[in-house]
Amino acid sequence: MSSKIIEEIGKLSVMDLAALIKELEEKFGVSAAAPVAAAAAPVAAAAAPVAEEKAEYKVILKESGSDKIKVIKALRTVSTLALGAAKEAVDNVPFVISESAPKEEAQKIKKELEAAGAKIELA
Repeated sequence: MSSKIIEEIGKLSVMDLAALIKELEEKFGVSAAAPVAAAAAPVAAAAAPVAEEKAEYKVILKESGSDKIKVIKALRTVSTLALGAAKEAVDNVPFVISESAPKEEAQKIKKELEAAGAKIELA
């Protein structure tokens, strides 16, 4: 049974997976943030010696700006978020738009959202 669940989770997009995690956290009153951060620390430490430019970026909505409607519309064009999820993302910043976007895509997302008045961070 668990292998079926894992297989189905593997088919989800990053945005759908983020929404699933949030729903699970709310339903069971837990947080996945601490284990993820602890698991990511060794990976980050191993990647530190490499001085090459990153190929993939984490795209984070830091501030939604004064015109949230424009930001919601822009967010929907650069992601697979539904209207309600996009509104929730804009209302609850910081929000991770993409965990690992290729450099060109990350730059495109940043440009679109900043044109709408949002502040974006690439990590």
